[in-house]
Amino acid sequence: MDHLLSIHIRPGHPDFLDLPWDAELARWPEVCGRFVELQRGLSRHEVQFVAYGASVYALKELPEGLAEREYDLLTEMRGKGLPSVHPVGHALVRRPDGSRGSVLLTRFLEASLPYRVLFQNPGLERYRERLLDAMASLLVRLHLAGVFWGDCSLSNTLFRRDAGELGAYLVDAETSEIHETLSDGQRRLDLMILAENLSGDLCDIAMVTELPAALRPEDIGEVFDRRYQGLWAEVNRELVVGLGERWRIHDRIRTLNGLGFSVGEIELIATGERDRLRMRTLVTDRDYHRHRLHDLTGLVALERQSERMLNEIEELRARLSQELKRDVPVAVAAFRWQCELWEPTVQRLTPLIPSPADAAERYCQVQEHKWFLSEQAQDDVGLDWALEDYLARHPPFPSQEKP
Repeated sequence: MDHLLSIHIRPGHPDFLDLPWDAELARWPEVCGRFVELQRGLSRHEVQFVAYGASVYALKELPEGLAEREYDLLTEMRGKGLPSVHPVGHALVRRPDGSRGSVLLTRFLEASLPYRVLFQNPGLERYRERLLDAMASLLVRLHLAGVFWGDCSLSNTLFRRDAGELGAYLVDAETSEIHETLSDGQRRLDLMILAENLSGDLCDIAMVTELPAALRPEDIGEVFDRRYQGLWAEVNRELVVGLGERWRIHDRIRTLNGLGFSVGEIELIATGERDRLRMRTLVTDRDYHRHRLHDLTGLVALERQSERMLNEIEELRARLSQELKRDVPVAVAAFRWQCELWEPTVQRLTPLIPSPADAAERYCQVQEHKWFLSEQAQDDVGLDWALEDYLARHPPFPSQEKP
C-alpha cells in the first residue's frame, strides 16, 4: 500500500483499499479483479470502472490536488440539488515513476449514456433531437445556481432516458467555479465554449452516422444559443398579478412545468397597488418529485402527479408567508395542504375512486378542472366550486352506487 498515500471516502461506500494502487490506472483492466467495462465518453484523463456488488464506481486520474478540488465542487453541486455525478472520495497516490498524482472517485450514474451511444445505437433516434433541450436545461440550471462550468461539452455530459424525455448530467467539473451569482459575461463565455465544443463533438459523430437536420454542426452554436436564451429569459421573467388573480400563479407554474422546470421557490413582493410575483426555478429529474412528496406527506404518487401537488404546496407556502409576513417552512405548508386540501377533496371523491392508487389522479383532475374554470371566468373560482362541478360531471362507479 506504499503507493496509496491517503484516501478520503464518504460514509456508505467501500474503502477501496483492495484496489491495485501500485499500478497505473491504464493497466487496471489487466491487474484489477474488480474492473468492469462500460460505455464511456471521451476524456482527456484516464478513467476506469470498478464494481463492488451491484454498485459501480468511476476512478479518474488527475494531477496532484485536482481530484480534491473537483470532489469539493461536485459535493457543493450535489448539495444544491444540481444534476451531476455523485462524488464518493479522492485519493493521493504515488505513481510507479515516483511522481505524485490524485484520483477522483465517483458513483457511476446508473442507466446513463454518453452522447455517442445516442447516435450509434439503433432505436434511440427519438432522443437525438432532444439533446439540445437537455443541454440547455442543464446549463440554465447550473447558471441559476451560480455555477460556471468552464468546459461545457457533450463529452463532459451523461444523458438519461426518462419516459421519452432526456435528462443531462454534468460529469466533469475540473474547470468549474461556483459563485453566488454569475455575470452576463461569465454566462456568455460558457455559451461560447459550449458552441465550439458542440460543433466539434457533432462533427466527429457526422463522420460515422447521419445527423438530424436540427443538429448540423455549422449551425449548432446559433441554434443552441436561441434555446438557451429563450429558456433563461422565461425562467427569470417577472409576472405582475392582482390580489384576485391567484389563478395566474398556477398558470405561470404550468408554463414552467411544460418547459421541464419545477418551481423551487415563489416570492411575492408588494409593489404598492399590486403584487409582483418573482419565481426562481430549478430543473429536477422525475424521481425527485415522488421522493419529495413522500418525504413531506407520506403520500405515494406518480411523478407528474407528485410534481403538481408539490407546486400546490409551494404556492400555499408563498401565500402563507405573505399573510403572516414571515417565512413559512415547507413542512408546515405541506401539513396545511394535506389537512385543508388533499384529505377533504379525496374524501368527497371517494365514490369515484375504485382503489387507493387512483386517489392522486382524481385529485389532480379536480385541480386541472379548477384551473380550466378559473381561466374561463378570469378569476379564481375556488376549490369547492370546482369540486362540486367536477362531481356533477362525473357520476360514481356503478359498483359503488347505492341501491
